[in-house]
Amino acid sequence: MADITNNDLIELLGGKFGNKITGVNEPYGLLTFETTKDVIIGVLQFLKESEVANMNFLTDITAVHYPEKNQIAVVYHLHSMVKRIRIRIKVFIHEHTPNIPTATVLWKSANWMERETYDFFGVKFEGHPDLRRILNMDELNVHPMLKQYPLEDPNRVDKKDEYFGR
Repeated sequence: MADITNNDLIELLGGKFGNKITGVNEPYGLLTFETTKDVIIGVLQFLKESEVANMNFLTDITAVHYPEKNQIAVVYHLHSMVKRIRIRIKVFIHEHTPNIPTATVLWKSANWMERETYDFFGVKFEGHPDLRRILNMDELNVHPMLKQYPLEDPNRVDKKDEYFGR
């Protein structure tokens, strides 16, 4: 069984999705590209079901907030254990309307990953079977990984610099 290369994957995806595959690069050899939310499920399904790619394992779904661009990138990491290759897919969505289709239709494991991404970033996965907080309190009115919130509570007295000789 021959291994597949990053170039093979890009040719395969380009042939199927054309200009919906953009921003292709390979940081540290990890094939990374961008697509749009209207085709993300098609792209994921194609990569999962294609005998050439065989991306049979969803490693992670997370997000990154880019407040200077008013965007949130939803990031998918897939792995083909058979073909021994990994891939990263980014979908940029507007931070004020952070909606994207759910990947639970393809992988049951997406359930908790999407709940965590919703909990921390506020991304609403349309069609998710049970989208609710998973780690934070239900009463929390914010999504704490958005960059408008400070990393530390400014009211904590045990974190004052003068207590540490700074």
